[in-house]
Amino acid sequence: MKKKAAAALILILSVMLVIAGCGNNGSSNSTGNKSKDNEAKKETTEAVSGASEASYTPYDQLKDKYDIIIVGAGGAGMSAALEAKAKGLNPVILEKMPVAGGNTSKSSSGMNASQTKFQKEQGIEDSNDLFYEETLKGGHDTNDKELLRFFVDNSASAIDWLDSIGIRLNNITITGGMKEKRTHRPEDGSAVGQYLVKGLVKNVQEQGIPLFVNADVKEITEKDGKVTGVKVLFNQADEKTITGSAVIVTTGGFGANKEMIAEVRPDLEGLVTTNQIGSTGDGIKMIEKLGGTTVDMDQIQVHPTVQQEKSYLIGEAVRGEGAILVSSEGKRFTNEMDTRDHVTAAINKLPEKAAILVFDSGVKSRVKAIEQYEKMGFVLTSDSIEGLAKEMKVPADQLQKTMDTWNSAVKNKKDAEFGRTTGMDNDLSGAPFYAIKIGPGIHYTMGGVKINTNTEVLNKEGQPITGLFAAGEVVGGLHGQNRIGGNSVAEIIIFGRQAGIKSAEFVKAQ
Repeated sequence: MKKKAAAALILILSVMLVIAGCGNNGSSNSTGNKSKDNEAKKETTEAVSGASEASYTPYDQLKDKYDIIIVGAGGAGMSAALEAKAKGLNPVILEKMPVAGGNTSKSSSGMNASQTKFQKEQGIEDSNDLFYEETLKGGHDTNDKELLRFFVDNSASAIDWLDSIGIRLNNITITGGMKEKRTHRPEDGSAVGQYLVKGLVKNVQEQGIPLFVNADVKEITEKDGKVTGVKVLFNQADEKTITGSAVIVTTGGFGANKEMIAEVRPDLEGLVTTNQIGSTGDGIKMIEKLGGTTVDMDQIQVHPTVQQEKSYLIGEAVRGEGAILVSSEGKRFTNEMDTRDHVTAAINKLPEKAAILVFDSGVKSRVKAIEQYEKMGFVLTSDSIEGLAKEMKVPADQLQKTMDTWNSAVKNKKDAEFGRTTGMDNDLSGAPFYAIKIGPGIHYTMGGVKINTNTEVLNKEGQPITGLFAAGEVVGGLHGQNRIGGNSVAEIIIFGRQAGIKSAEFVKAQ
């Protein structure tokens, strides 16, 4: 009996330990935290990281000190952590949301890079100089040229690095403002974000890097002008001070903070946002308190193709693979592959300030993200143009005329109406046909904190704040007044890696 009782007791204790270990940081069952978790889960249903909450580091494994503290578990933060770990250091990632990924999870079109091995394999002739020139032109010549040069020159190695850790982006398409195909996607043509986050989380776990969620960093601590760590609130209840030799801020932008947007751009009030609810500018505010400076804060990108009811981004790859935009009259009204600011302006000139994406089965087969749009109920479909026009509530004869004119333009490789030159590899003749109603939405904040090419955060005198690094959308300057589609994913990987490398070098030199 004693043996049976002892065995039973051991079994019960084992179960309790498993439950404790699988809990979200060990204390996610509080009533207050459930409401936050539920809200966040609802907002990120379509963009989960691919890792269950139980896979994150339990709260009871938290230490008082780490070599490098990374604030934010998006693409930039996880890339930084992996590079810091590869340098032999002990990084930790703190994420305020219940899941890793941030806005990276919502990325759709792909990752821009030039002179890559995948481009060469596919016979795509590209150059870093062309990438530089087109991005500079897209940003209206207002980009930080040093950051931009570093960005394009390190883009191919970023693709190689991802490939080396099992994240292969060898399906290449094109986005607005580009002349060459350089937007790298997963092999099956699916949305890049969820694939990227899933792969990065897997690598973080395999490398044994602690990743705590529901860990809301409230303050970056410093002493005598040098960063010393962070104050973090776990599960909305338990505040801890963690020390570190360096801090990397990768908290993203402020596209979900209506107050911050209204302060710098009151003209955007009322627009929907594609940003996940955690994009509230926390990192920018904390860095400003330490004396860091910001740049381009009023430069906020409005994406032209957002499904309005659910504020869901319809990726640029849909147009890159051949879709056109039509008005409520069934007519084309702009070059769909122009830069985002120009396409948005064209939509806003329409009486209804909205438009409709039209495409065929060929586009659908080349852009796997459309399957997600279908699941979410965004896609209208018909076996004929006449039937699609009825679904769209536009004149059938005009839509047919528009499609015929477009298909002739593709055949002749000349868009006489609007001068489009890219995304014209295939016509729109393959039934069934599809349409998605869209309008502009707040998508990306180009402004943020100022850094140098070592990702060191700069103060108002242009000097680095000792021990403080930043990467990703929290940073300003790279994109200037307008971001090219596909450049944000490139930015988080390129500068995330650089932050991990340079912070590691800094810590080792101490």
